[in-house]
Amino acid sequence: MNTYTIGIDLGGTNIKAGLYNAEFAPVRELSIPTEAANGPAHVLERIRLAVSMLTVDNGISLQEIACMGMGVPGLLDPKEGLSIFSPNFPGWEQVHVVNEMKQHYCFPVFIDNDVRVNLYGEWLHGAGRDCSNLVLLTLGTGLGSGIVHDGKVLYGTTFSAGEIGHMNMFRQGRPCRCGSSGCLGRYVSAVGMVNTFKEKLAAGRESIIQEWTGGAEEVITAKMISEAYDLADPLAVEVMHETGELLGFGLANVINLLNPERIIIGGGMAAAGDRLLQSVRETVSAHALKLSGGSCDIVQAELGSRAGTLGAAAYAQQRFGSEIVNKTI
Repeated sequence: MNTYTIGIDLGGTNIKAGLYNAEFAPVRELSIPTEAANGPAHVLERIRLAVSMLTVDNGISLQEIACMGMGVPGLLDPKEGLSIFSPNFPGWEQVHVVNEMKQHYCFPVFIDNDVRVNLYGEWLHGAGRDCSNLVLLTLGTGLGSGIVHDGKVLYGTTFSAGEIGHMNMFRQGRPCRCGSSGCLGRYVSAVGMVNTFKEKLAAGRESIIQEWTGGAEEVITAKMISEAYDLADPLAVEVMHETGELLGFGLANVINLLNPERIIIGGGMAAAGDRLLQSVRETVSAHALKLSGGSCDIVQAELGSRAGTLGAAAYAQQRFGSEIVNKTI
């Protein structure tokens, strides 16, 4: 009987992989370098290496695997199993990931966007358990998001639902790679917060971080801003507050539109915790519709870096179960 599920979280730097039993307890979780610069074929080979390390190295045969889920960054068609474009992978265009994997495995493989598999992880096994309406934000280099509405993950016409990071906050703001400007993700991501900090330094402001870096602004990170915040550095406190306030305005719009019961903040910036979320919650309280805002919790993600692999496995199990039901019908 097939009792195990594999989850793959494909990142530009590392491939994270997990093998889970029927109760989704981890049998093994690992991470290997992606080596994306070597092209799509090499990356797919690295994924197969990760699968081999999960199965062969643990004495588990491929016949014992029920299914495998993969989180892939960029644009894709999850129904076709096609990765259309992934910006951090050279030459990665129109890669039919599922067809490639079918040549090597007897079990079904399913793909989805990397942020959505994080959503599945937190929804089914993390901070979103028992929620029927929730939104996940991943704050890292950029801002990703996914939505569960009335117990179903929203996909949209082109599988692009939930692009909260491209909500326009300023008519003529910072340019965005999407072609617009003033997008929320250009301000409340880790890169966005660092850019806000640098802009204030360029305007003549000072910070203890300048002593830490010797004036080398290119090495300033969001973590440094958090550490300076803890030392009551005025500029770090101001930037953290402004970032949280702007995110709060964005989330007030999300709450008014979607009426979620919970918003989960994940990604690297979630480590800032209440340094960031205090301003977020205060802004939401002041500007969201009172009934909707008062019924929505804003919390940190629980699973951390495990959300992608566990979520990919959970997503695969849902797709696998759905296909079995449809075939039976």
